[in-house]
Amino acid sequence: MQNPALGTQRLPASVVLTSLPFWASVLVVMPVFVQAPWVRHQPFSSCLFGIVLAVAGILINLKADHNRQRDLGALLLGFSGSWMAGSLFWGWLPAHPVLHLPVEAFALPLAVGGLNTRWRCACAFYMASLIGTAFTDLSMAISGVMSLWPEVVTATADQAPALLRSAASQVLTPKSLLVVILAAALITKLVSECRSRVDRIGDHSSAWAVATSVLFTTLVIDGVFFGISLLAPGLSGLI
Repeated sequence: MQNPALGTQRLPASVVLTSLPFWASVLVVMPVFVQAPWVRHQPFSSCLFGIVLAVAGILINLKADHNRQRDLGALLLGFSGSWMAGSLFWGWLPAHPVLHLPVEAFALPLAVGGLNTRWRCACAFYMASLIGTAFTDLSMAISGVMSLWPEVVTATADQAPALLRSAASQVLTPKSLLVVILAAALITKLVSECRSRVDRIGDHSSAWAVATSVLFTTLVIDGVFFGISLLAPGLSGLI
């Protein structure tokens, strides 16, 4: 499936590899394979790495000679906020799902305040990630899956696959499926709206392109996780 943030035309590989939507998608996927196992064993160092990411993003943005480099630096800063929030929650509070969204939203006031500054791409990444998290958590709460969350995250390696399969199976009930489909439709609508802003604004659309890519990639990851939880729950510990 093509990332809608990249448009419908085929772009040269060199352009794709330096584009904001491409790196936004990479940064959304990165916690699945890097942060998840890291924070499970070394939460403190994972948090410290978030500070390293923030400093790197600020320096790249301030020292860059081109707009694209400045935007990439800002993107890294936005990612650092999501990374630190994820490290804090999954490192010390994973058995308390009600705290997930509040912890993830710790930098929301800064993100809202920076939307009209040179850090707009950072704010767009962070806020789009937060919106995706909110949709996921709300869907889990309404479908009843969230009540199983503490048991799943505290289970042993032998118990976790069966519990994950049970939680995923609960989503297959008519009520839960309706909730999931509605959430997916709303995210898809947001992706479409952000993409239309990209088309209308043109060269000044970097923040909207980032938001489009983040929301789309989040939707894909949620779908993959749901499928793995049903078909191969032993592998879902990657996410």
